[in-house]
Amino acid sequence: MEIPSPLIIIACLVVVLFILLPILVTMFLRTVDAGTIRLVSWLSGGTKTYRGPGKSWEIPLFTTGTTIPAKAINIDLDIADQTADVDRQGQPRPIKVRVLASAIVSVGDSNETIKTAANRFFSMPPSIQTSTLTDLLTSTGRRAINLLHHDELFNAKVSFPLDNSGKPAVDAQPVQSAVSTIPSAEDDDRLAIIIKSACSRELQDLGLVFNSLNIKEVQSEVAEARRRQSAVEAKANADIVQADQERRAREAQLGAEQAVNDKQRDLEQTRARNAAVIAEAEAQKQVALGALREAELRATQIAQATADAEKLKLNATAQAEAEAIRLRRTAEAQADAIREVNKAISEGGDAYLTLRQLELLPQIAPVIANALAQAKLINISSDGRGAAGGAADQITGVIQTILAAQLVNTALKPDQQAATVVQPAPQPAPVAAPAPVAPVTPARPTRTPPVQ
Repeated sequence: MEIPSPLIIIACLVVVLFILLPILVTMFLRTVDAGTIRLVSWLSGGTKTYRGPGKSWEIPLFTTGTTIPAKAINIDLDIADQTADVDRQGQPRPIKVRVLASAIVSVGDSNETIKTAANRFFSMPPSIQTSTLTDLLTSTGRRAINLLHHDELFNAKVSFPLDNSGKPAVDAQPVQSAVSTIPSAEDDDRLAIIIKSACSRELQDLGLVFNSLNIKEVQSEVAEARRRQSAVEAKANADIVQADQERRAREAQLGAEQAVNDKQRDLEQTRARNAAVIAEAEAQKQVALGALREAELRATQIAQATADAEKLKLNATAQAEAEAIRLRRTAEAQADAIREVNKAISEGGDAYLTLRQLELLPQIAPVIANALAQAKLINISSDGRGAAGGAADQITGVIQTILAAQLVNTALKPDQQAATVVQPAPQPAPVAAPAPVAPVTPARPTRTPPVQ
């Protein structure tokens, strides 16, 4: 059988050492977790404290170890009792209050305190631990409430006496708190000061220390009345503020509406003024157009009147010239007719007149007879026989004169009718010159001898 070489033996020993060494170390070193405290007692009677996180040195069969929690313990408290308030006459007038708080305690820092906590407090079951702390702190809190006034529970430095109704008197003098002489850095929370001072010895006997007291709520009829009053006042103030804000908003709205109305009114007035200016301009334009039309009409009328006047003037001139020509021709024709009549009469003599007398005799005979019937002729003759002949001669002369005039008028009538046809109508006929009367040779009157 071959003997192993020293290297193999050494290697085996090293492997065994690396395997067994952690096991051995684990048996002598124990892990202490964070938030825990490890107490190790030796056979010699000494005790060593290890705070986690870390390791504790323990040797089996020679040491005894135990672990306790190092975390803070939170205890909820419901404390109900009466305060130490008095009225104006100094008579006790306690107020029933209820304090909801939470206290925080923890294990002390010294080794003796830790050992005491492990032996007296943590040796009890967890339920008994909680009830013990709750009873201790609750009883201490009740004693503290009995030493305090109502307002001191609300972090007030001083308290005021109450009246007969249980409310703080308005004109009462402040009463100093009974625990105001307790020195503490927490001078603003008297309940926590009293509880800490009163329960510190009991907690120390359990190996614990008082850390803090957190007052969650203090309930009382006075506080509730004050809260309701404060709520009513706050609501009233809020309503006043809201009403004020609404009034200001309404005033601002009315101001804005007034400004808008003013702007609209100014705009309407501006529009009206502009419309009036436009209407006035339009009226002036119409007046100018009317004047222009009137001027044009006047110019047209003047031009038309001038043209009509010129036309009338030309017509009048032409008519006058035509009338003059007609009158001249008529006068010439009448003169020629008179000359012809005179010539005919001079050439024909009595035969022509006798012929015309015979032609006109049916027309003039009745007239002459009527005239002779109405005439009163008296002829005087010397011999008595020439009177009739003289009257006949006179009548014959008159007839001859009438016939000559009739002949002349008959000769002129065709020319006058022709002139009447040629005249333009509705022109004022000029006054025609009187037709010249043909000279008629008067009959020689018969000389009547004087009456004897």
